[in-house]
Amino acid sequence: MKIAVLITGGTFDKEYNELNGELFFKKTHVHEMLNMGRSLVKTRVDTLMMKDSLLMTDDDRAIIAAACEKARESAIVITHGTDTMEDTARYLAPRVKGKTVILTGAMVPYKFGSSDGLFNLGSALAYAQVLTCGIYVAMNGQCFAWDNVRKNKKKGVFEARHTAK
Repeated sequence: MKIAVLITGGTFDKEYNELNGELFFKKTHVHEMLNMGRSLVKTRVDTLMMKDSLLMTDDDRAIIAAACEKARESAIVITHGTDTMEDTARYLAPRVKGKTVILTGAMVPYKFGSSDGLFNLGSALAYAQVLTCGIYVAMNGQCFAWDNVRKNKKKGVFEARHTAK
């Protein structure tokens, strides 16, 4: 199984400018992360955009949806900023059919060294291999269906919107 990894930016790929203290995008770190994690999963990495998710529009989401539909692979991992990840998952749900799509990201940039990004990327790749078709969000070892996830900004974690009865 080959997995398409679609890059959209987010904290996952941000770097720190030591001169002015700002975060910025240079290039994706996914190739380095796959090597560091010694991943044996066959992947195709495609950078769609390098954007902070707070600036993401529905036009950007349409680009992501089109890339998912166009992908030859039936399993797709999307790296995405965490602030609007659930919005993109909601956007993709009615538009991308017949594929397993996992959105993941990081709360801390990979280049900081203490990032959750490497773990989240590995988890997303694993989930993409075993879940049925659908849109999911994978963060911190947990996976949520697109319609049952939210970012708890007070706790800094993703959680289920509602619990099973």
